[in-house]
Amino acid sequence: MKSKIILLISVFGLISASFISKTQDMKEPIESIYDLSINSLDGTAIDLKTLKGKKILFVNVASKCGFTPQYEGLQSLHDQYGDKLSIIGVPCNQFGAQEPGSSTEIASFCQKNYGVSFQMTEKIDVKGDDQHPLYSWLTKKSLNGNQDSEVKWNFQKYLLDEEGRLIDVFSSDVKPLDEKIVSKL
Repeated sequence: MKSKIILLISVFGLISASFISKTQDMKEPIESIYDLSINSLDGTAIDLKTLKGKKILFVNVASKCGFTPQYEGLQSLHDQYGDKLSIIGVPCNQFGAQEPGSSTEIASFCQKNYGVSFQMTEKIDVKGDDQHPLYSWLTKKSLNGNQDSEVKWNFQKYLLDEEGRLIDVFSSDVKPLDEKIVSKL
């Protein structure tokens, strides 16, 4: 009888360990993107909860980068898919100091040169010791439930589904209207 009890306990332990391991591998975010906060270029809070039901494309942007012309493609994407996609430009000065301007200068540059009307956030760090919590969530599988990534340069793109789950990450050289992105909209 004692050996049957030990056997049952052992089997139960293996089943429990297997279940815990499988649930930890599931692609469900631990913390919702909608619980995070970030300010717009003008300093007002952006309520990410209002974006539920739409896909979101986060893009770290810079005004003096070889990829800066992608603003045009981002605006086209916004114009074509704005009913089901929110584009959020996130200025960052961590790559070649290519976004040195103030919030006012960034907004003026984007409007004057590319007619940007999609949402732009405050300038933040997307990597390193001062990484903004938004980018911690986007780059860490333990938070986003999908994959780890590293922001390697300006205009890297993070696409989320209508429920705020990370779908995919696109490198800087993937243009906004590329089929890799458009096919997921």
